[in-house]
Amino acid sequence: MAGNTVVLMIVVGYLFFLIGIGIYSSKKIGDSEDFLVAGRRLGPFLIAGTLAATEIGGGSSLGVVEKAYGDWGFSALWYVATMGVTFTIIALVAPMLRRAMVKTIPEFFRKRYDKPSALFTSVIMILPLIGLTAVQFIASGVILSVIMDWDYTTSVIVISCVVIIYSMLGGLWSVSLTDFTQMLMIVFGMLAVVPFSLDLVGGWDVVVANTSSERLSFTQGIGVPTIVSLILIYAASFICGQEVTQRLYAAKNGRTALVGSLLTALVFFAFAMIPAALGIIARTMVDLGMIDGSAIVENGARYALPTLAVQVMPPVLVGLLFAGISSATMSSASSDLLGAGSIFANDIYKVYVNPDADQATLLKVARLTILAIGIFSIAVAVLNTGAIISILMFSFSLRAGGTLVPYLLGHYYQKGSKQGTWVSLLLGTLGILAVKYEWVNFFGLDGIFLGLLLSAVGYFLFSYLYPNTQPIADYRVEQEDELAIDSEKVSQHTTKHS
Repeated sequence: MAGNTVVLMIVVGYLFFLIGIGIYSSKKIGDSEDFLVAGRRLGPFLIAGTLAATEIGGGSSLGVVEKAYGDWGFSALWYVATMGVTFTIIALVAPMLRRAMVKTIPEFFRKRYDKPSALFTSVIMILPLIGLTAVQFIASGVILSVIMDWDYTTSVIVISCVVIIYSMLGGLWSVSLTDFTQMLMIVFGMLAVVPFSLDLVGGWDVVVANTSSERLSFTQGIGVPTIVSLILIYAASFICGQEVTQRLYAAKNGRTALVGSLLTALVFFAFAMIPAALGIIARTMVDLGMIDGSAIVENGARYALPTLAVQVMPPVLVGLLFAGISSATMSSASSDLLGAGSIFANDIYKVYVNPDADQATLLKVARLTILAIGIFSIAVAVLNTGAIISILMFSFSLRAGGTLVPYLLGHYYQKGSKQGTWVSLLLGTLGILAVKYEWVNFFGLDGIFLGLLLSAVGYFLFSYLYPNTQPIADYRVEQEDELAIDSEKVSQHTTKHS
């Protein structure tokens, strides 16, 4: 009982600490640009911390332990390691994305192509963000239900409310600060489980001796095709994902965006083996009868990490671990909420509902949108407790299928036109849905392959038939003029907030 009280105090205290950061950050919010892109003043370490914390969520913590405990074995580490590969790729285009001087991806479509394609992109990006937010709320509910012995629904509501509150208060500045803190909590909390569990089981040699060679393989469980698919899915989704690009837009300059992306890649490579190893260790201990695995049998392998931690670690470290895992899910949820709120306020409300809206109104709309999306995501989380990683992979694919090609190539390809963009968006999305709902079987591959193929063919074909007449050079000159203006604004923000 005393141990449970310690865990409760640590976790609750940490939740209140996050709300405190939100209150502090709210004092730095002067306009919608402060709220949406933190005044474009994030440095490389803060970018790395917030990007890593954003993507290390329920799937990368609970989900990887679950998969390592189950069929994937040690090769589950690739679920996170492929993110490292992805952010190495992103580093190559990060300066270019930063130069666009936009707050959201739909805003880029509006400036580069037309308003209808921006509206379509807004909708196709907001919907997956709701699903991604719900996934993180699901993982959070699992954690709190184990910690507090609460029912699942109550756990989801409590932790979701904390995320919604600090996201509404401070926007990207608040989310970035909490993400940096949460990244430290995630790494420390997960690392702390390793020595205690190895000590109890008798060392890694015992784990190896009681684990099949297939489950210890670096690739056999997950399979090379899945590794390649993950790299493609992540690269496609992250490059055109609002929760990622919003950090790059908020960088001080292009070089900062590049360095921040490379640092993020290093974090993922370093972190990848921790949850995979914990899944293997937990499976060995359950098989040898060293820990009670009844919760895992009853509720599934997603309970593997909480079950392991509660039975092998002292209460203080259990509290820190659960705070860290909660951090993983909360940081991802807050980023998804902010992304959805940013798109609605900047690209739907401002463009179609109230074009004359001032900064104070846009700030209010963004906050109310975060609240509405948060409540809806809670409902989705309560009703849907399916496999964490499966939901994530489909959501990533859905938004990337039609958006990636016109978004990325729109910076380079002079002939890229609004006609090509429309066909690309429609065919890419259709390709994803066709494979998802088994209308077609595209060689057994993930829907992202068919989606990107159709998207690219449509974009190049119709851009060739109906080419863009505005030179890319002129567009880039306009961007550089805005960059100069923005650099002056960053200097003003720095002076104001120092």
